[in-house]
Amino acid sequence: MTKKLTVEELLAKAKKPAKLAMAYHPFYEGKVQVMPKCAIRDPYDFAIWYTPGVAASCRAIKENPELVFTHTNRWNYVAVVSDGTRVLGLGDIGPEAGLPVMEGKALLFKYLGGVDAFPICLATKDPDDIVTACKWLEPTFGGINLEDIAKPKCFYILDKAREQLKIPVWHDDQQGTATVILAGLINALKLAGKKMSEAKITMIGVGSANTRTAIVLMRAGVKAGNIIMVDSKGILHPNRKDVEAEKEENPWKWDFCLKTNAEARTGDAAEALKGADVCIAASKPGPGTIKKEWITKMATDSIVFACANPIPEIWPWEAKEAGAKIVATGRSDFENQINNSLGFPAIFRGVLDVKAKTVTDDMCIAAGRELAKFAEERGIHEGDIVPRMDEWEVFPREAVACALQSIKEGVARVKLSRQELWDRAVSIIKNVRESTSLLMKEGLIPPPPEEV
Repeated sequence: MTKKLTVEELLAKAKKPAKLAMAYHPFYEGKVQVMPKCAIRDPYDFAIWYTPGVAASCRAIKENPELVFTHTNRWNYVAVVSDGTRVLGLGDIGPEAGLPVMEGKALLFKYLGGVDAFPICLATKDPDDIVTACKWLEPTFGGINLEDIAKPKCFYILDKAREQLKIPVWHDDQQGTATVILAGLINALKLAGKKMSEAKITMIGVGSANTRTAIVLMRAGVKAGNIIMVDSKGILHPNRKDVEAEKEENPWKWDFCLKTNAEARTGDAAEALKGADVCIAASKPGPGTIKKEWITKMATDSIVFACANPIPEIWPWEAKEAGAKIVATGRSDFENQINNSLGFPAIFRGVLDVKAKTVTDDMCIAAGRELAKFAEERGIHEGDIVPRMDEWEVFPREAVACALQSIKEGVARVKLSRQELWDRAVSIIKNVRESTSLLMKEGLIPPPPEEV
């Protein structure tokens, strides 16, 4: 029987990753690097890979630009683009301070999805400049992952970039979060014996994550009127004059005022949670952002997703003590990690493999449903509602689901069968995992320093 940890032990466990990070990051001097993938037998090979031989590929691409996807690694390049204005729960810390996060993103892209991702932190906060930067980068990359950009400009940047670029543009804080929350919610509702079409959902925080999550959930079957959204000033409703006054800048938020909250409830987060089946929080890091006494007023067998990073809005054990049946956070050191890492590596694997032109909400829904299906097939319980990152088989399955949906929607440049997509994704992902293991075994990636 597993020993139940004390609150002090739980808090010490929660602080450990940050402590180790301060030792590990300077030891490795970064988390990703560029490695050759072609054969280099002797110096003559450079005449093939570089001058004069490379000119033949250049001329071929000039005649047929689509050949860039076969003569170069563009088919597998993703740019992780950020201005550092909304990094984790740390806020506007700037592009340099945001770089460790973008490197971490690139690491997960590679290890979990076999995607070659490059962290690109921009020295601008202007939304049009960021869109322009993405356009300038387009010839090199097969996709753009927008990351840690403050609201509401993140909505504008995503929409404009998707309009103007012919490669997938994705904002992970929006679409990635929505994908994994959907997956977790599907299985949590099953365990709680509740239906998505009937569930009453309170969403605390109306930033990038919950904005797109609400849109995706409604498209996936949640009734708009059953959603209550809460920002820092209280519940959204049609009489929120402050939101109406800013509807040109943030039309998405005003739309929620008009469409959600069929009960026309007013008040604060505590009021919004009364009788709710589900709480989805993506707001201010805790602890204490959500109070235990608020959870006690939720419906029987309630579900709490406290997704703020690095500290959830309420500690999971506190939510359990208050009566929640299922609790999830965004952290890997607690059970039920609702984390984007389950989504973006595989989704990009799928869209890159069919050379898709965009990433739609329905593609995210397909990925989320596949995540939920994978977990259900191997068995779910209250402490295990979504796949874990060490269950590597989920990533090619999710990639295939996303790729097939892109083909169905007519946004794929290449059409492959389910089996072809599966074989390709498995081969690419296994190659990365086995290569990393070999480099560690041979000491070319040294073991981390002793724990401090």
